[in-house]
Formats: sequence, C-alpha cells, structure tokens
Amino acid sequence: MFVLRNATNGKVLATRVARANNFVARGLGLIPRSQVSPDEGIWIEGCSAVHTMGMRATLDLYFLDKENRVLRIASAIRPNRLAVTCRNAVAVVELGSGPEIGRDVLVGDRLILE
Repeated sequence: MFVLRNATNGKVLATRVARANNFVARGLGLIPRSQVSPDEGIWIEGCSAVHTMGMRATLDLYFLDKENRVLRIASAIRPNRLAVTCRNAVAVVELGSGPEIGRDVLVGDRLILE
C-alpha cells in the first residue's frame, strides 16, 4: 500500500492506495470491494478510461498524464457507468468518494505515490 500525495501542495489525499500495473489488477480494480473509504483507492497504470460496472461504491476519479499531472477530475461517479474517459491520460486514480470529502486537487496538480 502507498500514500497518495498532491506533490503540488504537499497534502495527503489517501493513505491506503494500491498500484495496479498488470492486466489482472487493472481489470479488477476496486470491483470486488463492497465499500471503498475516502482514504483508500487504486492507481491504475496504462489506461485512459474506466468503468464502474459491477461496482458497489461511489468513486472520485483523477486522470493523469505521463508526468502524473491531473488532466481531469470526475467526482462522485456512481456504480454502473459504462465508461468515464479522458483523452491523453495514461493513468487513473480511483478513490472512495464521500459526501463531505473536499480534496485539495486541481487540474494541473501533480500526484505521487510514496
């Protein structure tokens, strides 16, 4: 598990983030999870689109370029969406969403795993 940090402002976004860098991990993502807390998620390498088919949790999505800069933020994505995409993205970070979550992330910020 890794800590996800916004390198632009130094703030920790989540403390329990897995890295999906192989076919099986990318394909499964967070689907097996019945709940995903705002402090946990997954960093999916090598993708520019995700789906939430079969998910049971609402997610916040951060689409990243090759320098890990945020290209798009998609908040409170509900289960069973066919596709959420971002042109030019090479990675997606999925984090659990919550009604009072106010993450300090803007398009252009750089995210890192530690």
